[in-house]
Amino acid sequence: MVNEKRNSKGKNETAFGELTEAEWAIMKVVWEHQPCAAGTVQDALATERGWAYSTVKTTMDRMVDKGLLKINKVRNLQLFSSQINRTQAAKGEFSKMLSRAFDGAIAPMVQFLVENENISEEHVKELRDIVSKTGRNK
Repeated sequence: MVNEKRNSKGKNETAFGELTEAEWAIMKVVWEHQPCAAGTVQDALATERGWAYSTVKTTMDRMVDKGLLKINKVRNLQLFSSQINRTQAAKGEFSKMLSRAFDGAIAPMVQFLVENENISEEHVKELRDIVSKTGRNK
């Protein structure tokens, strides 16, 4: 989902929210092959998803309308490229999850992960290192 809002200079800024499962699958292929045609995406997802070309093309056209993809027309060919990168997409997903599940608070989320997701000691050490480094950089 893309939300348009105006910044202090009156220009539109795009904020990206949660992508659907189908949009994630398509974005992963586009990021890897861009610019690419809908047929390229359909071929890449054929084994995994079994989607018809029309399903892929319709979804990609909707993603253009949402501001996730853009189209460059070369004669009769439509080449799709992403309008967002992986970091922007992940940030939208993370922000939505953090807001819904943990009321926007990171500490309860980390506590939940440590207590419920069987995080190895190695991963806990990595988390400590990240937090330690981040604290020093500010």
